[in-house]
Amino acid sequence: MKQLNRIQSIIFLIGACLMVAGAGLYVFGIREAAGWIFAVGALAFVAMQVRQTYDGNNYTVRRLRKILSVSDFCFVLSALLMIENTYNFMLPVFVSMADNGYYMYLTYIHNNWVVVLLVAAIIQLYATHRISNELEKEAKKL
Repeated sequence: MKQLNRIQSIIFLIGACLMVAGAGLYVFGIREAAGWIFAVGALAFVAMQVRQTYDGNNYTVRRLRKILSVSDFCFVLSALLMIENTYNFMLPVFVSMADNGYYMYLTYIHNNWVVVLLVAAIIQLYATHRISNELEKEAKKL
């Protein structure tokens, strides 16, 4: 696994901390800033995670890296849904689209950032744990 340099590792950690801070601020009611803080953190976290590549031949690690890309997508989608939940940019589109547009908006958009974030976090935990185990196995074989 390609290791990040010192600056990239710092950006990776700052991104993770910003995501936690953004989610926490949103829960405690500071919603205008929380979505943007979470979005910046998610983009920094995802950008640094994408830079960590794997050049080996282990099929399991390659598969887990692809699973991590799903988690990265979910983090970014969660940030977009959090911002949408705060500012309701898409609400007029949903309302004008159908008679029950407001209820469709509530069903598909409202507070679903929490579900997407939970899915991303679970995938992230599983894949990183499995990758570290697979890399340890690889190191023992050599």
